[in-house]
Amino acid sequence: MRTRYIIYIALALLVAFLVYNKFFSQKAKETAAANAGGKSGKKKNGPVSVNIMIVKDTAVNNIIDVTGSIDANEKVNLVSQTAGNITGIYFNEGSKVQKGQLLVKVYNQDLEASLAQNQYQVALAKQIEFRNKALLQKEAISQEEYDTSLTSLNTLKAAADVIKAQISRTEIRAPFSGTIGLRNVSPGSYLSPASPIAQLVNIDPAKLTFSVPERYISILGVGSKVRFNVESSRENFTGTVYAIEPSIDVNSRTITVRAKAPNPNGALTAGGFAKINLTLDQIPKTILLPTQAVIPDLKSSLVYVYQNGMAITRAVKTDLRTDTKIQVIDGLKPGDSVVISGLIQMRPKVPLKIIKVIK
Repeated sequence: MRTRYIIYIALALLVAFLVYNKFFSQKAKETAAANAGGKSGKKKNGPVSVNIMIVKDTAVNNIIDVTGSIDANEKVNLVSQTAGNITGIYFNEGSKVQKGQLLVKVYNQDLEASLAQNQYQVALAKQIEFRNKALLQKEAISQEEYDTSLTSLNTLKAAADVIKAQISRTEIRAPFSGTIGLRNVSPGSYLSPASPIAQLVNIDPAKLTFSVPERYISILGVGSKVRFNVESSRENFTGTVYAIEPSIDVNSRTITVRAKAPNPNGALTAGGFAKINLTLDQIPKTILLPTQAVIPDLKSSLVYVYQNGMAITRAVKTDLRTDTKIQVIDGLKPGDSVVISGLIQMRPKVPLKIIKVIK
């Protein structure tokens, strides 16, 4: 029991020591004084040090960055119009071919034989028609007999044209000049109209397809120049707009544009990704501010203007924006002094101390 009382007394003395040490010791008094001095110092803080920028008119290019894709000028998957065994392949994979060049031939000896047979029949029919024509002039035969021989000749000629058309379908020729890709067939294999042979691509010039916001429809037109680059090359390319989609995409509110770019060295590849730098027009006089100087607000944007030694808020209207600059189209005039640093400490009518003036 006595031991318990001793413990209680010791705890009470410890608590009393801690309270005294926190609130009544010399160290506590010094800390309180320091805190009081700090609060009083805040109230007596001097003006905020800032950099200001003198507003002036600046010429600026209206440029937007969009993405697009590289397409071939012409591209086709080669297939056969007739079925049969392949008797010859006359191209090398990845090589350039000329328009009309024979690429693949399908078995057609039966058709060649039919054509030869037809030619003999045509030759005989010509002789009969020639003799009947002479006899008709001598009135040795009737007009009907002559017409029958002429019809037989013309029928055989038409049959020859049909056979020639069938033979031409057994020869797959290049529909345009370009580069042929990897072949999917081999000599002797059976070729059907559903069998892909290879892909033929003409990539000079290359087509560049991209979309721009509808607001630029009136600015962008046929003949406009576009600059772009691709991941596979460090070269900068230039294209010329030649076609614009006549309708706007209702989902993205954009319009599709297509341009052509020279590609004599094959640096552009069909299906590639393009980064496009599109210069729409030049604004001769406008105000540009550093992006950090414009503070977004619920209804508008704000800037702080240096006036009579204090910070004054000014509502502004903005438009174009780059990585570092923003265009102000209303709310400022040349000669205004805009605060561009120390904005975290800005409040209306806060006194300012100018450190640097940017003109």
